[in-house]
Amino acid sequence: MGLEERRDEEPDVYQPAEDSHLLAEAACERLEGDERVLEVGTGSGYVAGRIADRTDARVIASDLNPHAVRQARGAGVETVRADLVSPFRDATFDAVVFNPPYLPTDPENEWDDWMEHALSGGEDGRAVIDPFLEHVGRVLAPEGSVYLLVSSLTGVDEVVEEAGERGFSAVAVADESFPFETLTVLELLR
Repeated sequence: MGLEERRDEEPDVYQPAEDSHLLAEAACERLEGDERVLEVGTGSGYVAGRIADRTDARVIASDLNPHAVRQARGAGVETVRADLVSPFRDATFDAVVFNPPYLPTDPENEWDDWMEHALSGGEDGRAVIDPFLEHVGRVLAPEGSVYLLVSSLTGVDEVVEEAGERGFSAVAVADESFPFETLTVLELLR
């Protein structure tokens, strides 16, 4: 990343990393191009920006973090401050993309700032994933798909099981192994 790009970074915003790149590539490979796409938890706006640049999709991003909203907007991404999918209308999006906070975190070691919100998935790593799965179906068009990044630290099988309980079938469409975890992008379909 060049010096020019770093000046626009907010210190309280999750910046693109291996998980961001994996999710962006997997989504871009599967999107047809003219979909309405929502990226939940956009952080810097990297994934939404990549999808907008590489497809003809109409991309909207959301994040709870006001610093992330500002950075993503500064990068040219249409961004809304929102908690998961709460402000969006029913059946609006053909695809929803999410790189959630997934790191299991001991409650005794949480530091309660915006970066923790971007990284901490609670004790089991699914504190944000489970509510997302509960509500994402509402904003998804009938033939829509969800691209969800999950870590082996979170328990991919448990996420697939929860998705199944919410009416989704799940298939792994991309993965990458690292020394301490494997990252997997799940495609969820109804």
